[in-house]
Amino acid sequence: MAINTYEAMFLLDSAKVAVSWDDSVKHVHDILTKHESEIVASRQWDERRLAYPVEGHKKGTYLLTYFKTDASALKEIVADCHLSDLVLRELILKVHPKLVDHLVNQAMTSTPNVEEESGREEDHDERPRRRRRDD
Repeated sequence: MAINTYEAMFLLDSAKVAVSWDDSVKHVHDILTKHESEIVASRQWDERRLAYPVEGHKKGTYLLTYFKTDASALKEIVADCHLSDLVLRELILKVHPKLVDHLVNQAMTSTPNVEEESGREEDHDERPRRRRRDD
């Protein structure tokens, strides 16, 4: 069967990630390699407050991973993610072959801009702030 490249965004339990980032990444990579996937690139994306609670968690840490595997292995990978107490959610997308090199290079060289991605614009007023009386 054909080997495809996939982009996966894993939402991880922030409390467990805070204990050991390396062990958390190893856990996700073990799930992938268990099903004969080749990990191309992987990095921490961001830690964010969630819009709504996910399995009782209000914060989550995102792990962006690119990997190659056979399409038939995806069902088992998703099943293992659902059984994991570290992985809260996963999203796995097939990457078009023409975009693989560009996306993997971009994922490994860029860092996300939290304000830009969340759509928040911060007030960059250059005026001096008023001092409070008790200052």
